[in-house]
Amino acid sequence: MIELDSVAYNYGGGELLTDISLDLAPGSFHFLTGPSGAGKTTFLKLCYGALVPTAGQVRLFKRDVRQMTRDQVAMSRRRIGVVHQDCRFLDHLPLSENVALPLVVSGAEAGQEGNLRELMAWVGLSGRADALPPELSGGERQRAALARAVIMSPEVILADEPTGNVDWDMSQRLLQLLVELNRMGKTILIATHDLQLIRAAKVQVQARVLRIKDRRLQTAGADL
Repeated sequence: MIELDSVAYNYGGGELLTDISLDLAPGSFHFLTGPSGAGKTTFLKLCYGALVPTAGQVRLFKRDVRQMTRDQVAMSRRRIGVVHQDCRFLDHLPLSENVALPLVVSGAEAGQEGNLRELMAWVGLSGRADALPPELSGGERQRAALARAVIMSPEVILADEPTGNVDWDMSQRLLQLLVELNRMGKTILIATHDLQLIRAAKVQVQARVLRIKDRRLQTAGADL
């Protein structure tokens, strides 16, 4: 679904990532870890076409990003849901409308009211549908970000530190939602520095753990 082949990425005159290869197969579950500044967010941006590699190939659904038009990249990105680390919302719109924004932008909002209600219930936010983003707790914002990422029924979900600003109980709730998505056949990649979260996940799902170290991608071992 997403393939990286000998990918490198330069930033600020230096190489941030080098010789990265990975195949995100349908239905797989991956964690990506590494210290702050290692390039986890950059890696995710390469995975959904927001960045073009300096060297090597990134293929989205078997098409080389370099050979795709902007519209073709945009169409591919509709098949990829991204949970951003900063969880940005439009503060003047109620939560339900923020979650539905991808539908509005794509012109697919007609007849989706039922699906939106089901999705809000799935993330436990039915009672907050009319709340404005500044009124939300950190956990509510993270669950809303996940809902917005999956509103278009993507095949792949990429999550950048989705539990970074919430307590352990909420981290477990968010993890359970992502595990449920994986059991529905979605491909999941979570970037996180929380090794406790990874250990908790491995009890529930067969997950491959990757680590960025010295600009390269490694398979993390039992030291987790």
